[in-house]
Amino acid sequence: MKERVFTVRNKAGIHCRPSSVILNTINKEFPYHTFCVETSDGQETELNSILTLISLGLTVGTKAVLKVEGPDEEKAIQRIGDLFENEFDFPPR
Repeated sequence: MKERVFTVRNKAGIHCRPSSVILNTINKEFPYHTFCVETSDGQETELNSILTLISLGLTVGTKAVLKVEGPDEEKAIQRIGDLFENEFDFPPR
C-alpha cells in the first residue's frame, strides 16, 4: 500500500466536477486498485462514488492522506494525488 499526503488547491474545494474527474480517472486508468482518503480528523473513506468523495468536505487548504492498493500503486498514487492538488478551471478556458 502506498500513501501520499496532499493539499487541496482548488479554490472551491473538491465539489461535484473535480470529484467526477477524479472518479472517472480512477475507473478508467486504475480499475484494479483500491483508493481511500483519510482526513485529519480520522475519517477514512473508500473512493468508490462521487458522493463518498464529496461527503469528505475537502475545502481549499485541506490536507489529507491518499492511500492506494493495487498492481501499479506508484503510478496510481502519483496520478490521483496530482488530481487532488490540481486547480480545476470549470469551464476550461
